[in-house]
Amino acid sequence: MADDTSRRSALDIALAPSSIAVIGASENPNKIGGRPLLYLQRFGFKGKVYPINPKRAETQGFKTYPSLAALPEAPEAVLIIVAGDAAIDAVDQCAAAGVKLAVVMASGFGETGPEGREKERRMVERAHEAGMRLVGPNSQGLANFGSGAVLSFSTMFIEAPPADGPVGIVSQSGAMSVLPYGLLRQKGIGVRHTHATGNDADITVAELAGAVAADPGVELLLLYLESIPDPEHLEAMAEIARARDLPVVALKSGRTAAGQSAARSHTGALANEDRVVDAFFARHGIWRARDMGNLVHAAELYLKGWRPEGRRLVAISNSGAVCVMAADAATECGMPLATFRPETVDGLKTILPSFATTTNPVDITAALLQNSHLFSEILPVIAKDPAADAFLIGLPVAGTGYDVDAFARDSAAVAAETGKPLVVAAPQPSIAARFRQEGIPVFAIEAEAVDALNQLAAHWALIRQAKARRGSGERPMPQRPPVVGEASPVMLNEAESLDLLARAGLSTMAYRLCRDAEEAVAAFRALGRPVVLKGCSAGIAHKSELGLVALGVMDEAAVRDGFAAMAKRIRAADARFDGVIVASMEKGRRELMIGAHRDPVFGPVVVVGDGGKYVEALNDVRLLIPPFTTDEVREALGRLHIAPLLKGVRGEPPMDIAAFCDAAVKVGDLMTSPDSRIVSLDLNPVLLRSEGEGYRVLDAVVFTTPG
Repeated sequence: MADDTSRRSALDIALAPSSIAVIGASENPNKIGGRPLLYLQRFGFKGKVYPINPKRAETQGFKTYPSLAALPEAPEAVLIIVAGDAAIDAVDQCAAAGVKLAVVMASGFGETGPEGREKERRMVERAHEAGMRLVGPNSQGLANFGSGAVLSFSTMFIEAPPADGPVGIVSQSGAMSVLPYGLLRQKGIGVRHTHATGNDADITVAELAGAVAADPGVELLLLYLESIPDPEHLEAMAEIARARDLPVVALKSGRTAAGQSAARSHTGALANEDRVVDAFFARHGIWRARDMGNLVHAAELYLKGWRPEGRRLVAISNSGAVCVMAADAATECGMPLATFRPETVDGLKTILPSFATTTNPVDITAALLQNSHLFSEILPVIAKDPAADAFLIGLPVAGTGYDVDAFARDSAAVAAETGKPLVVAAPQPSIAARFRQEGIPVFAIEAEAVDALNQLAAHWALIRQAKARRGSGERPMPQRPPVVGEASPVMLNEAESLDLLARAGLSTMAYRLCRDAEEAVAAFRALGRPVVLKGCSAGIAHKSELGLVALGVMDEAAVRDGFAAMAKRIRAADARFDGVIVASMEKGRRELMIGAHRDPVFGPVVVVGDGGKYVEALNDVRLLIPPFTTDEVREALGRLHIAPLLKGVRGEPPMDIAAFCDAAVKVGDLMTSPDSRIVSLDLNPVLLRSEGEGYRVLDAVVFTTPG
């Protein structure tokens, strides 16, 4: 593998090479081998360009060379546009010549199957031996419109002429690197970087994104990911972005093969790969887009530099229906409508007609047509109210008879004065254009506008949380324990599992593991009635299906009978009989669960949520990437459907959320301990009691690595 110095220099070269060779150069600018030469000239690249084609002396006005060896110098970057084994030979030539970076556009490698992957692996290995890095293969190329270094064959740059701007795009897919570019250019937004890494055989999308994130000219970073094989590089990129207050929005499609397989435990089934991606992004302050449109949806808002401190919305319209729909949209996305101070309401009453609405949302009504000054007069009154974090102005109909120029100027003045986000919903192109002239983002309908405002506010809250987490210094990110290899995990029996948890400081039920009926009776006498009997075997994860749980056992005869029956059932299941657990019957308020497993890509993941036998069916859980704090667990619990129950309803006292949060943190610590051998664990149910009374782990299944 190339050393760190080579890696950094190669990434710098990828963004801004000083010299470029094109192996497979073509005179035809509409061919893959000709398009980069066209772009390098058209978009102002100032460095040296060396076309390589043994059949030509000149290509598109550039002096052309028969081979890489014939060049007067070793170029910093080489674009390889030849197919199959010729591409492999070209990589070898580049390595021998001392080239630092090669961009391989050829296909037919890892995307084709095992044989192609092996070719790809050998190609990367030989490049690394010479200290060279690769982008691709199967890459559409790299484009930096700030420097004019456009090493790409995309037609999009002809259809949508570039303009250097504050947005960077990094994608594994070629098409998905230029689609957001095209959408942004339609909005008039300039793009500096749009790079496609292809197969990610060497330099990955996350590595390249880290280099783009460090560019001081980039104010918004957009990512398209199909897989995340190197989360450590994505972590590093996120840290660079946080240090610069650079928002990162990512669209992650598909699922890893590991994430598609059902796991042996509740946790594995609940913590699928896609949910882990959500948790990973949230931890690092990355906003996850729903689709391609959503990836660029709020770009204008980010680029205005707005950083809302809250999510309270004020909606203003000359249509009561728009007010209602804006309120609906805000409620659905969890963006509360601001409650005006009494003096704000009083001020509005002195301006608006009696039939207008002076609470939020503010319905000016059709009176705006009769008095265009109404809009100008109410905005300063509303702007002074500290309850407002963001503003939406809905103008479903305007035009002749309305002073749209004044509306636009006054709206821009409010945004400038308050420094708070202000957007407009206006479907009429002429009205939208006038607001855009004042620099105000415009959407066709109020739901789109609210969605963008909500994304902006929620994303900045996420970024602040991530910065606070890393800035606190209390719980630094540890080195992850290695991911489990091929050996099959070993299941501990329940007594062993509970003992492991107790040593880690978790509160488990009072129990005894009994090897014969007499020991079980002695345990019954010591623990007091009623008791629970549970068959114990390292070969059985879920006991209730086999009749290995008996609740409310009240006498010694029932203990003896239960012991015999469970021993018989375990042996009939061809499992090892480890004894019968006799445990106290615990009382509590709600059955929750804590689970954890070791994701093959992201490492340890912890699941918290509603528990019991319906845990998978109800699916009311949240994921956390350890290490995390009790506050983070509390916030996750607050997003559960059962959250109101935990706080107490109908006069009930709240439950002991603090104790449960502490238990979840201890599980996270278990999973991230350097000597941890735990592959997965399920604590279900965790019986939660009233505030101040704690919890009890009633059942545990733990899998560890062999040895």
